[in-house]
Formats: sequence, C-alpha cells, structure tokens
Amino acid sequence: MTTIHPTAIVDAGAQLGEDCRVWHWVHISAGARAGKGCSFGQNVYVGHDVVIGDHVKIQNNVSVYDAVTLEDDVFCGPSMVFTNVHNPRAAVVRKSEYRRTLVRQGATLGANCTIVCGVSIGRYAFVGAGAVVTHDVPDFALMAGVPARQIGWMSRYGERLVFTGDQAVCPHTGDVYAMRDGACVLIQQGAS
Repeated sequence: MTTIHPTAIVDAGAQLGEDCRVWHWVHISAGARAGKGCSFGQNVYVGHDVVIGDHVKIQNNVSVYDAVTLEDDVFCGPSMVFTNVHNPRAAVVRKSEYRRTLVRQGATLGANCTIVCGVSIGRYAFVGAGAVVTHDVPDFALMAGVPARQIGWMSRYGERLVFTGDQAVCPHTGDVYAMRDGACVLIQQGAS
C-alpha cells in the first residue's frame, strides 16, 4: 500500500508503484513514473519526464529534473543535485536541449554530490558525498572529489574492494570481482 503524506502533491497522471512512501512536502509531477517500493524523502521534487525503477530511495531535498532515469535500487543521498541543461542562462530557453542522465541499477549518489547532465552512472557505482560528476562513471567505480575522479572500486554490497592481482572479494558477501580490460566485473556470487 502506497503512503502519501497530506502535505505532498502527486499530480494527476503521475504513476507510482505499490508500497511507495511519499513524505512531507514532496511534489511528483504528472508524467513521472516510479516503480514499486520507492521512498521519496521530505521536500523531494520529481519532474514530468522522469523514470524511476523499483526500490529507489530519494532522500530529503533532492530534485529529480526532467530527462533523468534512475534504474532499480538507486540511492540518492540528502541534498544531492541533478541538472538537465549543460549551459543554462536565465534569458535563454533551452528546454529542447536537455541532456539525458542515466543512473544504472544499484548506484549510490552520496549526500550533496552533483551529477552534471548527459552522463551515465554505472551499475553499483558509488559517488562520494560532495563529488561533482562531469563524465560517465564505470560500473562499480568509487568516485570522489571536484571534479570527481575514480579512487577505487566498490562491491554490490557497498564495500570497498581491494584487488590482489586481478581479483577482489567483497568482505561481506564473498562475491568475487575481476579486472577485465580495465573494468571491474562480478565473476562469482558469494554464499550470502
């Protein structure tokens, strides 16, 4: 059963899956589509041309603007920022120039990070708090800084991976990862 706080506005035409939680002062625009089990924290805004997968968590004070797609299990930390115009000017209308942003399954976008429009964030990537992402991010990459640069790799569980040779094991799940042509790939799931 979806729960919508009395102060929230969910426009006619917005689609919410089962078991979503919509908290205080949220506005979900007509045309927005969200899957099941999503959580929209206090003061979240979701634009018309937004697609959100299942079990996505959008924390307080996040605006998900038009042209953003969040796949299943994405985490958007408090006050993180999306953009959709690359070169905005108040006096120049550029709605026809929105650049699409894709956040792939399981990615984490840390508190106060900024995702500049037109990029793809890879599966299970981890963008650290306050980072500014200006280019595509590979699967499992750990990103930090301004501008964001890759400083390591993260497991699906959110644990930093330490490679010995070309393999690493998630200390929590036992998942085994390997480096293949400069990319981190999951090669074997652990027992947990």
